[in-house]
Amino acid sequence: MVLTQLSLINFRNYTRLTLNLPPGPILLRSDNAQGKTNLLEAIYFLATTRSTFARAERQLVNWLAMERDPLPFARLEGHVRRNRSTFQIDITLLPGQQGTVRKEMRLNAVKKRALDVVGQLNAVIFLPEDIELVTGSPSARRRYMDATLCQIDTGYCRALAQYNKVLTQRNALLKQLAEQSGAAVPRSRDDDQLLFWDEQLAQHGALLIVRRQEAIAELGQLGRNRYRLLGDQKEVFHLHYAPSFDPQHRPLLDYQHPLSLEELLPSAQMPPSVPEVIEAFKRHLHQARREEIARGVTIVGPHRDDVHFTVDGVDMTFYGSRGQQRTTALALKLAEVDLMVRTTGESPVLLLDDVMSELDARRRARVMGMVDGVEQAILTTTDWTDFSDEFRAQAHLLQATAGQIQEVGTQHA
Repeated sequence: MVLTQLSLINFRNYTRLTLNLPPGPILLRSDNAQGKTNLLEAIYFLATTRSTFARAERQLVNWLAMERDPLPFARLEGHVRRNRSTFQIDITLLPGQQGTVRKEMRLNAVKKRALDVVGQLNAVIFLPEDIELVTGSPSARRRYMDATLCQIDTGYCRALAQYNKVLTQRNALLKQLAEQSGAAVPRSRDDDQLLFWDEQLAQHGALLIVRRQEAIAELGQLGRNRYRLLGDQKEVFHLHYAPSFDPQHRPLLDYQHPLSLEELLPSAQMPPSVPEVIEAFKRHLHQARREEIARGVTIVGPHRDDVHFTVDGVDMTFYGSRGQQRTTALALKLAEVDLMVRTTGESPVLLLDDVMSELDARRRARVMGMVDGVEQAILTTTDWTDFSDEFRAQAHLLQATAGQIQEVGTQHA
């Protein structure tokens, strides 16, 4: 899989850019705030239809366009070669209501939904901030699971979209019931409504839970190999899926958090059967009903899942050293590459943002070995000397300056 051409209009600090990209390693150097990370974000946006950084998508539109144009917009266009065929992905950000933007997506010039675009271009991105996958909140790890699985499993992506819609509807009903809790309201009608949304939530949520369970098991296996190569070869890395409830064991009386590592390790693995998980999900929703009505929000389900990382049994989120946490995050991303290759039969486009600056020589060599294993990799740096003369000689070299990108001869690198 190769991104052969990238065109940007008014995306971040790129007012207009057309860039031809060859297969193999591509090394992009720039000083800070010149656009190297924005370029990787644009590629990942084409792959996932979501930004890695922006809290609101209007932040992706070039600020000069926002200031001067009556109808500011941004456009991303990618030409992809995959399985001996080529296709084009277009995403346009247009003015929406109340300062928002709306997305129009096209595949080969035909308007499509996001569900139809995600996964056409597979990409794995590693950023310095990705250490927060280990140290940050469970929501960051859930977003990571969703972004990874949506690229390789269209069924998962559809179930996620439906689950989020049902969750919104169910939360609205629970909020209404919380507000009416002191009034005389026919309970049978409310129960019927909740039972309907319980059924819908369980149907879509069970697929998410089972697929996450399977993917985390695969990533854990692949991550152990990657961690062993990147870190101390004697340390053993494990990845643990922590759902908000355990359908195989005791009912949880506290729905404030997903299963803790102490609760998770002694328990058996969740069964892979979707029907079993559906029934367990509905039981837990029934058990939590009184608390959910009191709080006006759904407190059980995959929207509250988490993932635990351990090295030699030590929880990396709370007790890992900075070096172990960074190695854990990088091992996870490299395992993601392996998972995509295993699932799709093709290597994704690998995007590495300033990854070498905090790695020692041995880890740098391991990462370079991973770059050799993919068809296309785009790496950024602020210093050419982070990479060996041999690597720079075989890489396609680019320089970013104030939203412009130029090719660089090896002798100038």
